[in-house]
Amino acid sequence: MARALTDEERAAAHDLLTRARAAMAAIAHYDQTMVDRFCQAVAWATANEQTFGRLTRMSVDESGMGSAEGVPARRWKILGILRDALRTKSVGIIEELPDKGIVKYAKPAGVIAGVLPVTNPLVTMVNMAINAIKCRDAVIFSPHPMSKATALETARVIRAALNKQGAPEDLILCLERPSIPLAQELMAICDLTIATGGSAMVKAAYSSGKPAFGVGAGNATVIVDETADVAEAAMNTRISKTQNHGSGCSCDGNLLVDARVYAAFLEQLQHQGGYLASAEEKCKLERVMWDDHGRRTLDTVARAASVIATKAGFQLPEGKSFIIVKEDAIGKEHRFSGEKLSPVLAIFQFDGFDQALTMVSDILEVGGKGHSVGIASRDDEHIHRLASMAPVSRIMVRQPNVRGNAGSFTNGMPQTASLGCGTWGGNITSENISVKHYMNTTWVSRPIVEDRPSEEELLGDFYNSEIF
Repeated sequence: MARALTDEERAAAHDLLTRARAAMAAIAHYDQTMVDRFCQAVAWATANEQTFGRLTRMSVDESGMGSAEGVPARRWKILGILRDALRTKSVGIIEELPDKGIVKYAKPAGVIAGVLPVTNPLVTMVNMAINAIKCRDAVIFSPHPMSKATALETARVIRAALNKQGAPEDLILCLERPSIPLAQELMAICDLTIATGGSAMVKAAYSSGKPAFGVGAGNATVIVDETADVAEAAMNTRISKTQNHGSGCSCDGNLLVDARVYAAFLEQLQHQGGYLASAEEKCKLERVMWDDHGRRTLDTVARAASVIATKAGFQLPEGKSFIIVKEDAIGKEHRFSGEKLSPVLAIFQFDGFDQALTMVSDILEVGGKGHSVGIASRDDEHIHRLASMAPVSRIMVRQPNVRGNAGSFTNGMPQTASLGCGTWGGNITSENISVKHYMNTTWVSRPIVEDRPSEEELLGDFYNSEIF
């Protein structure tokens, strides 16, 4: 049972809330140009290669999770979030619908409790900061204890950037001594919670008594059908599975491959740096990746494939960056069909697309419902059939899930670090959490010419039919 909140913690939370509200009041009159400039300042301060690299290394050193490699590509996520923010109106009139007599005005959502994950505190934090400042909100961040130093340093960088532009630093605040009771108090007193983290924290956000946007668990499953370019599909899997040591909820977890291309695709995966585990090595991996209760072991989450293999008792050859295990069973008792949060993936074989769809459904019952699936295919009918049945919020076609789900420069998804999973995943929205979720909207309605269709037009064949 969680301990009770102390009086000192309660006072600290309410002090931060008071400071955040004062900062919001100070910018209430700021126009679109001013808040956009603040967003640009925050993005530059955190996404320049030197600072982003330093903060990334700090995060990896502090938590032991993730990878400091690939900084140039990953920092572009912040610039993509900025791009979308700058293209969105968030102050004053944001939309006019003359034919309906409607004019929409944007208003701040208020002080936001920003709950951060241990696996990706940096980009998640900057994402929330840009979107909140864009809407003239303030954010109080609640970091995971294992990454609090990184969060505090990121907050310091953002606050310094705001100060240099003449904006109140207290638009961005961060708990110095985070704890579960303090996070719960923060969620209960702020106006809105945006929670990116484990299922327990997201559930707490929805139980706080205040509005909340949470995210669901991932378990990204990708279908590779007989029309796929197997080399391209394997490359996309490698990109997706190795980013930040597979810690993202969008990283490929399960590959369902048509029997006709299975051998060729498996060969390409190994060419891309995949290591095919033997049956014995698979058993060893299962023993170290899950405890006796079926919970993921923390010391194998977001760790390099070589580290996980060593813990399991075998060595990876040089040049191997992710591990492949063959699987043919799906269910909670078959742990490799669930979310792995590591550079380990399961590969299944199917005969006929009907079987593939059944397997997708079965895997999503194990985990990941509402989140995402992918498909490597040139068959529009296959894509349509998957989209029609899969209980997920996003489907990526011929692209790396880890890049595509959260938006990229080569697709039209809103760029973000927080992915709603709809009612399937226990969330209030199935959208990518973006600027519009950080604002309230006032609709002004003026009279229009009457728009009242006749009863016959509205009721169709039922008009004047038999009374039931």
